[in-house]
Amino acid sequence: MSDRCVLRLAATGAIEVFSPYDAVTQAQLRRVRPRGLWRAQRGCWEFPLEAANTLQALLGSRFAIEPELNRWLQWLDSPLPPLPPHRELVAAAELERPLPDGRRLFAHQRSAVRWLLARRGAVLADAMGLGKTLTALAAARALVRRSDCRIVVLAPVGLHAHWLREAAALQLQLTLYSWAAVPQELPLAGCVLVVDEAHFAQNGHTQRSAALLRLARHPRLRACWLLTGTPMKNGRPAQLFPLLAAIGHPLARDQRAFELRYCAGHWQEQGGRRVWQARGASQLEELQRLVRPLLLHRRKRDCLDLPPKQRQFHPVQLCTELAERFDLELNSRLQDYRNRAHQGLVRRDAEALAALTAVRQLGSRYKLPAAQSLIADLLKQGESVVVFTAFLDSARALHQQLAPAGAPGLLIGALPPCERQRQVDAFQQGDVPLLVATYGTGGLGFTLHRARHVVLLERPWTPGDAEQAEDRCHRIGMAGTLQTHWLQLGVADQLVDSLIESKAERIELVLQGRTQHLRRQRLAAMVDQLFSGSPDSSGGAS
Repeated sequence: MSDRCVLRLAATGAIEVFSPYDAVTQAQLRRVRPRGLWRAQRGCWEFPLEAANTLQALLGSRFAIEPELNRWLQWLDSPLPPLPPHRELVAAAELERPLPDGRRLFAHQRSAVRWLLARRGAVLADAMGLGKTLTALAAARALVRRSDCRIVVLAPVGLHAHWLREAAALQLQLTLYSWAAVPQELPLAGCVLVVDEAHFAQNGHTQRSAALLRLARHPRLRACWLLTGTPMKNGRPAQLFPLLAAIGHPLARDQRAFELRYCAGHWQEQGGRRVWQARGASQLEELQRLVRPLLLHRRKRDCLDLPPKQRQFHPVQLCTELAERFDLELNSRLQDYRNRAHQGLVRRDAEALAALTAVRQLGSRYKLPAAQSLIADLLKQGESVVVFTAFLDSARALHQQLAPAGAPGLLIGALPPCERQRQVDAFQQGDVPLLVATYGTGGLGFTLHRARHVVLLERPWTPGDAEQAEDRCHRIGMAGTLQTHWLQLGVADQLVDSLIESKAERIELVLQGRTQHLRRQRLAAMVDQLFSGSPDSSGGAS
């Protein structure tokens, strides 16, 4: 493209300007407002869509405009009629009337509908189980009634049936897309875009993040509402940036400035070259104040009178024979890591994580007898139990040992969506008392409030995933206190659990604004400390 003078639409919905180097043109582009950014890797300038008129006036006579961008520019010249005032939209929502299926919105849902209708772009980040789906649809229904727009929902394919059921309850028509097939265009009549599990776009370098930004900047968009219970899933403000960009938050106008201020951004020498790092966290109290107007986060205890959730830690003690075998395998893996580190083959940002994952997988296997004993005792007492694990082999082994042959109750990613729902229904209807699930499948979108006990064989890296797994069961309709059981074998589990707690504090500070002292220790440093320790500390018999 460098030998042509052309304006085109970027994958993110921005305007790209390609031109052979010309000092006069470069000086003109630097003066364009809103300000553009030079993208060296693509060899072009990138400007927000709001700079379209200025760019056309400056370059339109000598730069070609590609058809796709030209179509967007024509839509910008013929904008949709303005939306009615907020009070009319709230009246159209009919918040006090029963829904067509007889249900009524809870007070926190009614207030969230009013909040959404006041914002063209917003993140509804209520905790899991507070009814974000129904809230968003009730708000979207008001826009449909007053502006004749369409409803487009972007959600994981496994949740499509849930969205269709809730839409039918409000007598609404939806256009559903999955994260694997994000559309490039929106209905010409205008639409409200609802994005479920919006944290799927927390990595701004992925194609689906770019595709979401393109939709969020589409000229025929009426509103863009993002739904996620984990807007900072791993406790890093950098994960929040793509969501802020999608809703048009002013903080997202300059990514480098955002990363410098809130992500401890800095240049770092890596492999003989300078690499920009923005994986830290800083100025979190300020960030919370600035995002609060467009991000609504409420916890269950703030909105509902649910039975409590009680967390128990279960240290796993291995018998002498198992402890010796465990230590032997663990020492082998640790020694392999140390040898690679000594040879300079270890990448601190990747190898340490891979090594710790291998240790956790080993620990998961050795915790199976203790997990089977705990779960069997609960089942004998007539309890309903949901088990979560990160590893497919562990899930299959537990189900095989504790469930009758051929019985449902195994929820894994290999199952098609309809079969996953069948497994959930069998548990919810009381056909089976046990459901064993992997985090990536069972922790997403399902309601499992029949469970009285949740067993986490090990925890995922992120506090959002651990909390989401527990909250599949801690929901409206549960019958009593929810007991969650965390099995811990050695310092590897303790390290991950400590990491989860540290990240959860950071997330709490950004979402709730609670002043506290944060304990900050990077994962690579924690892993080095673990792997450089003595073998006896790894978690054998004590």
